Amino acid sequence: MPDTLPPPPPAAFSAALESVRRAATRQELSITEIPAPGTLAPWSFALAADVTPARHGSDSELGTGRFVLLHDPEAPEAWNGVFRVICYAQAPLEIEMGVDPFLTDVAWSWLVDALDTRGAGYTNASGTATKILSTGFGELAAQGDGAQIELRASWTPDGPDLAAHVEGWGELLCMLAGLPPAIEGVSLLSARRAGRE
Repeated sequence: MPDTLPPPPPAAFSAALESVRRAATRQELSITEIPAPGTLAPWSFALAADVTPARHGSDSELGTGRFVLLHDPEAPEAWNGVFRVICYAQAPLEIEMGVDPFLTDVAWSWLVDALDTRGAGYTNASGTATKILSTGFGELAAQGDGAQIELRASWTPDGPDLAAHVEGWGELLCMLAGLPPAIEGVSLLSARRAGRE
């Protein structure tokens, strides 16, 4: 039985991929393409990013994230469009920041501001912001207390030009990691771990 080739991607999905690869992200981000989930939509594409400022060296663990683009020409009702973006961003924090009652609100506002400032049109946004406090015990007691922030979000972009969406996600990652915002009009909450000064 001869092998059958998969059908070529729809033109709209190909155009979206070109725009993703055109995105101008901050130099503090190391971004790579990763395997995309194959069960969420007929067509998908994914990126992974790590915040790695040169001044912190290669062993920095300042923040990480994922950006997934889904495309379904059937336009699922929940999406209200043919594209859907799913993103994840995580960064460690100082303990004092982890207990801030407004931290999750600020994290979500950073995403919205980063997308809006770049003109990334979207609808049907949803997500969760989670702050995690931890204490090491037993073999992990030396790690002491820790805190981190995680943001999981999804939205429907207005069209196939996704460059501004990728740039907004990248800005969110850097801001969660405690780097100054690269855009005007966004305030910085000092969300750094001890020792980052």
